[in-house]
Amino acid sequence: MFANYIIELIKEEKRVDNRSLDEIREIKVETGIIERAEGSARVKFGDTEVIVGVKLDVGEPFPDTPDQGILITSAELSPVASPDFEPGISENAIELARVVDRCIRGGRAIDLDKLCIEEGEKVWMVFVDIQVVNHRGNLMDASALGAIAALMNTRLPKYEERVIRGEYKGKLPILHKPLLVTIGKIGDKLFVDPYIDEEKVAEAMISIGVREDDMVCAIQKQGSAPLTLNEIDRALDIAIRKSKELRKHLK
Repeated sequence: MFANYIIELIKEEKRVDNRSLDEIREIKVETGIIERAEGSARVKFGDTEVIVGVKLDVGEPFPDTPDQGILITSAELSPVASPDFEPGISENAIELARVVDRCIRGGRAIDLDKLCIEEGEKVWMVFVDIQVVNHRGNLMDASALGAIAALMNTRLPKYEERVIRGEYKGKLPILHKPLLVTIGKIGDKLFVDPYIDEEKVAEAMISIGVREDDMVCAIQKQGSAPLTLNEIDRALDIAIRKSKELRKHLK
């Protein structure tokens, strides 16, 4: 019954939390919250909360990119964050990490060329760790915003005589600030920042990564319902517009 109520509300361009279809929940961003991490951020989309930590280490580059640093993104969905989550690695955690990683990588958030220490031998490895604290919908957008905020907060350690010193020589080289905007579909209506109950009844959802220059750098679709070309065009327009709104929360 509640699911039908949500569906009917959306069709009438209303929502359970009284937002308009293109309205994002209140957003809060804090950075530098984990003392031992090189960078960190806490992001809240309404009651949805994620914490992102960034750690740096030195390792060997991939054979096909001997002069570039390495980006590795992971996500953990703890049962503490939602009764729907189970302990251990899940498909949803893997998907969340992959989509955020694709947004960061495709949007060229980090200048990986500048993370080369010794070509073919030593490069900086950037580990982005997403921890979901409370899941009330739209983990994609919250995690992407948290990841970029944490990367912008990241300090680059000194590396001398093959040892990582307990000092820092500057910030991580950031090129762009790509963010994800997730859009749900019910009937012919599109809505942003899906609440958890809206996610459960949405016919489809599409997460679109957008840079500050409006370049689309990542797309991930969920749900069985198709999207028409017109709906995709509308979703792209919404994503570009709303990404600018989200980016205002980055310092």
